[in-house]
Amino acid sequence: MLTIHVADEVRHGTETVKDGAVAVDGSRIAAVGLPEELLERFPGARVRTWPGVLGPGRVHEGPLPDAPSPRERVHAVLKSGATAVLREYVDSPELRAAAARNEVLVLASAQAPAITVHGRADLAVFDGTGACLATVCAGRLVHRRR
Repeated sequence: MLTIHVADEVRHGTETVKDGAVAVDGSRIAAVGLPEELLERFPGARVRTWPGVLGPGRVHEGPLPDAPSPRERVHAVLKSGATAVLREYVDSPELRAAAARNEVLVLASAQAPAITVHGRADLAVFDGTGACLATVCAGRLVHRRR
């Protein structure tokens, strides 16, 4: 299903689009621009509106947070706005499986995340205090703060 994520700001590469939007088709980014343009281009898309700044998902660069289970450790990373972790910290078969089930990228080294058309739809929305409001990993909404 195609979803258009609308936010107060969208950080796309070196650009910031005020009142911008990102269209997500499956696990990929279909387009970035103004909401009106994307709604015209993709009629019938589901629209999610977020108060805050939408940008690329982060890379969690340290050990995964402590939690009772591997699934909860991965979920804690997603709640922070991260959609990727470093391989050196995903050091057990259980953690690797939990990351794979949630489509969290496991990277050999940190890479600068970016929103690119046709790229993987890894997005995060942050409020003015820096708190994560929502995380989209491979096109799926995997965390939403209420």
